[in-house]
Amino acid sequence: MPGTVGRVPTPPVPVSGAPAGAGAAGVVLGHDWARTPLGARQEWDPAVRAVVDLILASPVPMALAHGDDLVLLYNDGYAELIGDKHPTAVGRPAAEVFPELWRLPGVGEAVQRVYRDGGTFLERDSALPLVRGRGAEQAVFTLGYSPVRDSAGEIVGVLTVAAETTHVTQQLQSLSEVAAALAGTLTLDDVARVALRHALAAFDADRVAFAVDEGGGGWRMVRRVRGELMDEADERLPPLWRRTPATWPDPLVRASATGEPVFAGAGQPLRDAAADRHDQKIAALAAVPLRATVVRGGLSVGHQTPHLWSAAERALLAASAELIGQAAERARRFETQHGTAQLLQRSMLPEHLPDLPLLRIAARYDPGVDGNAAGGDFYDAFLLPTGQLGIVLGDVAGHDVQAAARMGQVRAALRALALTDPRPDSVLAGLDRLVTSLGAEGGTHELFVTVVFGVVDAERQELTLASAGHPAPLIRRCTPDDRPYAEFVELPAGAPLGLGSRPATGTVRFAPGDTLLLFSDGVVERRRQSLTAGLDALADAVADAGSGDPRALCAVATAAVSGTTEDDVAVLAVEHALKPSRSASMEVPAEPTAPSRVRHWMTAQLGEWRVPESVIGAAVLCTSELTTNALLHAGTAARVEIDLSAERLLVSVADSGTRGTVTRAQTDTLSSRGRGLGLIEELSDAWGTDPTVRGSTVWFEILLPAD
Repeated sequence: MPGTVGRVPTPPVPVSGAPAGAGAAGVVLGHDWARTPLGARQEWDPAVRAVVDLILASPVPMALAHGDDLVLLYNDGYAELIGDKHPTAVGRPAAEVFPELWRLPGVGEAVQRVYRDGGTFLERDSALPLVRGRGAEQAVFTLGYSPVRDSAGEIVGVLTVAAETTHVTQQLQSLSEVAAALAGTLTLDDVARVALRHALAAFDADRVAFAVDEGGGGWRMVRRVRGELMDEADERLPPLWRRTPATWPDPLVRASATGEPVFAGAGQPLRDAAADRHDQKIAALAAVPLRATVVRGGLSVGHQTPHLWSAAERALLAASAELIGQAAERARRFETQHGTAQLLQRSMLPEHLPDLPLLRIAARYDPGVDGNAAGGDFYDAFLLPTGQLGIVLGDVAGHDVQAAARMGQVRAALRALALTDPRPDSVLAGLDRLVTSLGAEGGTHELFVTVVFGVVDAERQELTLASAGHPAPLIRRCTPDDRPYAEFVELPAGAPLGLGSRPATGTVRFAPGDTLLLFSDGVVERRRQSLTAGLDALADAVADAGSGDPRALCAVATAAVSGTTEDDVAVLAVEHALKPSRSASMEVPAEPTAPSRVRHWMTAQLGEWRVPESVIGAAVLCTSELTTNALLHAGTAARVEIDLSAERLLVSVADSGTRGTVTRAQTDTLSSRGRGLGLIEELSDAWGTDPTVRGSTVWFEILLPAD
């Protein structure tokens, strides 16, 4: 009977002849058995003596409950199980030693039945409370009871064999948990996080690694080491993948390539492939292939001390690798489909917006919940022959390749019409005829397109707009005493395109300091929420923004309404600046010295522009973190851009890499190791990430002191 919570209050039986701290054998041999029904040791029945010798010599936890009182003697393995009850349990009745357990199924009643009837009893997976160290826990055992007979064949006791299976049970539970966690993964980054977390905990490992093929002969590997500082932010961030050639001498690469597991019980299995001291310390390693159909890869588990890989551990490793392999295949299919859809979507949107002295422009597009589908939202901004700026934002109904293709047709036609005759009503009238023609050509009357088109005239400080069934634009203005507010443009919505739309135009003031925001209905529409509530939330968020900077307002707009949307989200913002801003940029090579070079360049540039020292320090620190992040996670060169206006400093870092495959844009978290995330949030007034056609851009804004 394994140990229980708490100590037995009965006074301990004195132990004579055994040294302090002696093992169970010493306590048993030194005990005064003459005071028990078993009698003095020299008078023990030979058969009983043989059983006792077997118990004391066995490494397996064993105990003998002797006589009608079932008095206990046991070995070291059993003493370890019962914890604080040793050594006082020696020579005492089992029911007295284990009062909490004796009435539980498979314990007291089973022992007494075996002693009385002479049969055997086996109890598998018996969960019993156990004291370990300072705390109590539920331990799982397989308990076996057999009668012990003397030389005359009479039953004189019961032999208990207790095999603890807690660790095996926990590993099986962890297998169930990892299966559930893998069911929610979408990308290989997600699969890697779950796989490493599971392997580190389930096998009590010092080092775990996960690898998948690159498709061109190489491998991508990611590692976790016991004791690494992993905070909540790190768990959300992309893992730090390391690329290795096909011939890399790592057992994980060999297992992944050949499909055969590798087990090393002692030595230095990572000697030829060690990346650092953590790898060099590994003495035992198991590497198993994923057993997937399409994706090749593997999982490895390492210990810093020699370790014999039991059959149960090998089976658990194989089962884990199979589950992880299935998840990796699903993730690769998702990434391929998602990447194709998003690349198609983004390739139809302008990669660069006009760079004008007094008109600052920014845009953002976020896919809906179904990231595998291309959508019909689009935006554009372009210079007109008159020197004015044409802006547009529209929505073609649908979330498929056909919708994206129609969106491309509508956007291209709109730009062509505007370059011929930029009047908004004329442009939308011509576009209406095109959509009608496309619908007739496709044999459908369900081609639903809404769009708003406008012309910005910075010299005249005015904005002319026309809408075909689209939500009214929003303008952020400031009162004479510099208090910001937001108002919707009063503009007749008109009918959607393709329905004989004849939109009316409206002209409004667009003075220096104003910012215009065009948006799709995905920004403000939510299930079980009125459209009015969404529009009010957007207006409040824009009015409360720290500045009228277009990039910041795009981020504010996409997060203004709580809840998730199943629709795509597109926003376009144009600021009429008070005066021209100053800008500079730097190409950052993918090499270790790059962050240092960025810091020196940026410090010199901002110092030349006479930016306050406090702003320079914060901006340089944040930019260094963003640059390091881009080089680590994208693995490609980056571009740093700084833009200084009278009100704020805007810094962006753009990369052009996606680890060799198109993966989901990290639009909610900054992909910098924990510390960077906190720095950006603490030192900047606004920040965000913008996915682009070939990578992503992370930016931050710092407002300048009023003086």
